[in-house]
Amino acid sequence: MLFNSLHFIFFLPIVVLLYYLIAHKYRWALLFIASSYFYSVFYLPYLFILYAVILIDYVCGLLIEKNEGRRRWWWLLASIISNIGLLGYFKYTNFFIDIFNEIAPLVHVSKHIKNLDIILPIGLSFHTFQSLSYTIEVYRKKQKAEKHIGYFANYVLFFPQMVAGPIERYDRLGNELRINQRLSYDNISHGLRLVLYGLFVKMCIADNLAPLVDEVYQAPQNYYSSSIWLAMIAFAIQIYADFYGYSTVALGAARILGIHLMDNFKQPYFAKGIQDFWKRWHISLSTWFRDYVFFSMGGSRVKTFRWIINVLFLFALSGFWHGANYTFIIWGLLHGIAYLLDKGISNYLPNQIKQMKLYSILSMLVTFMVVVIIWVFFRAKDLTSSLVILEQSINYGFEAYKHIEVSWIPLSMLGIFILFEIAILDSRIDNWIASKHITFRWLVYGLLTMCLLLFSGIKSIPFIYFQF
Repeated sequence: MLFNSLHFIFFLPIVVLLYYLIAHKYRWALLFIASSYFYSVFYLPYLFILYAVILIDYVCGLLIEKNEGRRRWWWLLASIISNIGLLGYFKYTNFFIDIFNEIAPLVHVSKHIKNLDIILPIGLSFHTFQSLSYTIEVYRKKQKAEKHIGYFANYVLFFPQMVAGPIERYDRLGNELRINQRLSYDNISHGLRLVLYGLFVKMCIADNLAPLVDEVYQAPQNYYSSSIWLAMIAFAIQIYADFYGYSTVALGAARILGIHLMDNFKQPYFAKGIQDFWKRWHISLSTWFRDYVFFSMGGSRVKTFRWIINVLFLFALSGFWHGANYTFIIWGLLHGIAYLLDKGISNYLPNQIKQMKLYSILSMLVTFMVVVIIWVFFRAKDLTSSLVILEQSINYGFEAYKHIEVSWIPLSMLGIFILFEIAILDSRIDNWIASKHITFRWLVYGLLTMCLLLFSGIKSIPFIYFQF
């Protein structure tokens, strides 16, 4: 089920009404049924894959806690292999088949393997990572194993964040699902503000920029530099608005139920360096890789050369997590290189310079442009297209290429969005609105509602991160 659909507009109030009407001891069953239905709307058979993930990790968690020594490790390994195995099969099988078919002729192997007819279950990457974090925490003795399979199932399936995150830890979401939430004006008002703003960001910003981006990226050779740069910047804003919009609706839907999800974004395009960017962008994923991969490799306690290799490996792995394509790996590696350069420069620059306002502004602009350029590898369909886009971005000739036309709608919507982003730099949109006078609040509600009714994208576009 899409957040930006009439289906969801009717689904959410029904769930909320039943949630507060029934006794607390039955709410887990309601959330399980609602979450299962929410996912089944996409494709019912794949719901049973998530049930398998839930059952495996629920059992593994109990057995990890029950055993000691080497046996604990074996049950953790069973959980890791099961989750990564499922993710690997659905997401990477055809990628490795393609690699084999490319290498085979070079080593005089005539066998050719056909690609399998596999469709990646929506949100599987998020579900497996969230479920894995639970078994790892149980293994590290930082989390007690959940005895109630219903609560554990809801931790994995919880519908507001089940498809694209944020990737929650059990000590936050699992425990919040157990609390007997009371109907609260504060929760309802904050939640509705988040839902309204999230839908505006997705449907009025991301969806209006999508046609422009798609047109240029489909045939970049037909455009000269001004159009290419326009599309590159538009995609940077589109993917942020798309994913940030989803996360904001997720936070809002959960808050209406009295459940607090973590913030997944903190104005990343105002970051002053790549290090700062990754503290603001997709926070739940970056902290997941930090806690369960980077720290397991020794973190920052290893020698400098090993640390550099670890950082590059981590970013490359993060890129590969996003998709089975060389472009995603390159995207991750480039961010890793930019991260290392940023850290090196930051370590050697005097504090007096770093505290200058001009340095902050320049750092912000340079960081944004570096991120925009690297996004090319994330968006382009293959490596060849990525290189064509970058080549055309420096083609300032006057060839008779088609020039893109931009309507006033995405520009005006973008202007409103930027004003909001600047206003909430030190807050969150729901808290910022709550701090204003009631007249101002309702003016904001009216403005956002009017934009949704009049200026939403012409067609409903799925969230970009659903493919991951």
